[in-house]
Amino acid sequence: MKPIRHIRRLAAALAGLACAWLGIAVAAPAAFAAVRVPPPVAGPPSVTVLHHPPGWNKHPPLPPGHVTGPAYQVHAVMVGGMPGWQIALIAIGAALFAATAAVLLDRAWTARRRSATAAA
Repeated sequence: MKPIRHIRRLAAALAGLACAWLGIAVAAPAAFAAVRVPPPVAGPPSVTVLHHPPGWNKHPPLPPGHVTGPAYQVHAVMVGGMPGWQIALIAIGAALFAATAAVLLDRAWTARRRSATAAA
């Protein structure tokens, strides 16, 4: 085998590993994200004061008579699901994978047809 093929395969392997590490580095902060709520201050029940982080009450409560009260107010990010940019990224990746697989299969099929024709 020619040395350039070894170098090309090594470069492709290193590029694949670099992309894998980049994906891990991007996904890790989101995977380990957590909300930390400080514990309430100990004291008699009538005097207990909760220390909340700054800005905990920046959103006004829902109007009275609403089905869910302020204690049940949930944002879409906390409910679950996937952001649109992640869905688009997965769709683009799937399309690129399908196109690459189609091209490689077509080339393999064409090469096999040519070798079978040349042998006959």
